[in-house]
Amino acid sequence: MMSLGSPRFTSKYCCIIGVSFSGAEDMGCDANGKRGGRHEKFQREPQAGLNGIHRFATRRVFLPCGGLFRVTFRSMMRPTFCAPLLLSLTLLSGCQAAPKVPETPEPAYKFSKLWGSHGDVWIQGGRLPDFSYAGYRNGETPIPDYPVVATVTDFGAKGDDDVDDTAAFQAALAKSGPGAVLVPPGRYIISGLLRINKPGVVLRGSGTERTTLFFPKPLDDLEPNTGATTGGRPTSNYSWSGGFVRLQGDFKSAPLTPITSPAVRGERIIVVEKPAALKVGQSIEVRVTDTPENTLASYLYSDDAGDMSQLKGTTFTSIITKITRIDGDRVELQRALRFDLRPEWKPEVRAFEPTVRDSGVEDLAFEFPNVPYEGHFTEKGFNPVAFGNVADCWARRLKFINPDSGPMVGGVFNTVSDVVFESQRAPDSGGNQGHHGIYLQNIGDHLFTRFDFRMKFVHDITSSKCAGAVISEGKGVDLCFDFHKRAPYDILITQVDLGRGTRPWKSGGGAALGKHGGARITFWNLQAAGTLPEPTKEYGPWSMNFVAVDLGRPSRLDALGLWREAIPKDVLYPQNLHDAQLARRVEDAKR
Repeated sequence: MMSLGSPRFTSKYCCIIGVSFSGAEDMGCDANGKRGGRHEKFQREPQAGLNGIHRFATRRVFLPCGGLFRVTFRSMMRPTFCAPLLLSLTLLSGCQAAPKVPETPEPAYKFSKLWGSHGDVWIQGGRLPDFSYAGYRNGETPIPDYPVVATVTDFGAKGDDDVDDTAAFQAALAKSGPGAVLVPPGRYIISGLLRINKPGVVLRGSGTERTTLFFPKPLDDLEPNTGATTGGRPTSNYSWSGGFVRLQGDFKSAPLTPITSPAVRGERIIVVEKPAALKVGQSIEVRVTDTPENTLASYLYSDDAGDMSQLKGTTFTSIITKITRIDGDRVELQRALRFDLRPEWKPEVRAFEPTVRDSGVEDLAFEFPNVPYEGHFTEKGFNPVAFGNVADCWARRLKFINPDSGPMVGGVFNTVSDVVFESQRAPDSGGNQGHHGIYLQNIGDHLFTRFDFRMKFVHDITSSKCAGAVISEGKGVDLCFDFHKRAPYDILITQVDLGRGTRPWKSGGGAALGKHGGARITFWNLQAAGTLPEPTKEYGPWSMNFVAVDLGRPSRLDALGLWREAIPKDVLYPQNLHDAQLARRVEDAKR
């Protein structure tokens, strides 16, 4: 064993109190220095001091080159910041000591120092979040193809005429299910809301080129909903909410038990006051709520929040997970926490019993009138689909023609996939033809994938007040990633073609609500027609990650600052981080 001694590293956040390294030759590795390629889980035992926040940990990391690197540290105040430091030490020291593979040509792929080839250097609770739970059923089960149980023609819809078919659609959805309500080929006029408020119900067309729903009037004409911007400008609330097809449910959220002991991001054990209120296999919500001083919001911005004086203590965040084990008052969670649990944030376990699950809309075109787009905040609600307090639902294989906005996605674990946005409307002075292409919000863990923006919105892809969302495998004419303030955090954008790339970071949101994006937003493998500008400091905090994103600058791997890995996109592996994280988790579950 080669010892690096006992160096002491001191910073605002961590103190390294012991380091050692074992080379591959000491560990029975094969000729290529390979040994499993995964770091071990580590054990953290809380120690007294600083309100229970001080912790000691020993990290054992198996390097892809075969070495074993041990680091013992004490973390203070923000223990998760030690993870990038560990990673830097691991890469600096471990790979130098392992035996080298015989001389070969330059490898075809390059790996991020946050992930490695197959997650071999990834650290749970570190700088790179776990995005693998996004979307329908956490990506573990394909979206089902339900058998048809009714057709709208059974209830009087005809299509391809001038007769309004709203009543027939509403009756079919209200009286059918579980299963698919089929819309045969044709063009149907709809002038009212189509509600899906039951589990296991799907509105299914016969394909986007064969089945079209035409909406001649906006939502604000049907159900007026007047509001105002945060600056006081009168507008319709449908400018940023609502849809003609509404998947609406209730989480049946209610307090079950307080959490009585602090925990840090990346851990899976919580200590509760009333373990008898819980059971193994139960789905729960773990929630924290802000203080009047906005300390939680500040944390969700990596303590780099900007002006957030108008938040006024209203921030809360949560994670949905299952219980895997209960031992006295200690509860083991399926998922690692994505935020700290601190007493001042009143951490609690709440019930999570969604009334609408496994429902969706698919294989349809939504068409709206071809009228000029008059600009930002003038929208009256030509919006196709909205999700509210539903879980594991979907919108797939859809086309949106002349919309004000695209899907409004609330709830948790919802998937929007294989969608096309196009418009013939005359644009505003900025070349925009709509407001929000998609709006991801609420608890989060949504998946937006395989999309094609053939038009330009004021905000193409918006996230606000949510976490864990994934945006992947899409393209657009000139995409922008709009983080709409109120601490959207732990969000991944991977394998996306921005098109022209002239406005990638264009974002909105009211004044004094924090920076646009929150902690650890990760951009992984972005393509554009040219070099992208580096975001301004107002776009997000220091903890954002840029991997294989051409910002026209060399790599900067700052454990306590911007992480920019200038890897050419064509040689990056994996190309899609979400797919890689999901594959690794599924594989690990089989072991």
